[in-house]
Amino acid sequence: MMLTALLLVVVQNPAQDPRYERLDPDTRARVAVIVDSARAVGLPGEPLIHRALEGAMKNATGDRIVDAVRRLAGDLGMARDALGTKATTPELEAGVAALRAGATPAVLTRMRDVRHAPVTMALAVLADLVASGVPADSAAAALLVLAPTARDADLVEFRRAVERDIALGAPPAAATSVRLDATARSAQPGRP
Repeated sequence: MMLTALLLVVVQNPAQDPRYERLDPDTRARVAVIVDSARAVGLPGEPLIHRALEGAMKNATGDRIVDAVRRLAGDLGMARDALGTKATTPELEAGVAALRAGATPAVLTRMRDVRHAPVTMALAVLADLVASGVPADSAAAALLVLAPTARDADLVEFRRAVERDIALGAPPAAATSVRLDATARSAQPGRP
């Protein structure tokens, strides 16, 4: 019971979170305000704390840490607006990655609407494909086709196949299109 009370204090008052000790006092105070504000509007605080601690580990300046945390809070808000208030923290983080990769908020909303499972993996695969050189619109279009029926493992395999084709010299958009066609053909009834 006492541990639960202690955890409640840490969650409710991030300035008392011992992890903040890794930040200088000014940065700690500014990050705590951002985390408190984010939590007040229903955004998760943990990704923001992790970003601040990542900055501290990399010896970033206080201003740089605060800017990164503030930017992430804004991106989490945009992802939540697109994915809805019921989106989980992992879904929001994957949404941020997809947005930063070039997906639009409309793509995130559409993904949420067509996927009958959590959108975390679909958005992560989208971001990974863009990082591999696939244009954001091509990656989004492919994932929106696959999202309604593909399992998470199928999405991961699709990403691996596209990345393999790119590594073998295929243009990224073409690799995505070819693998999407192959996936669609194999999903047809009567096909192995």
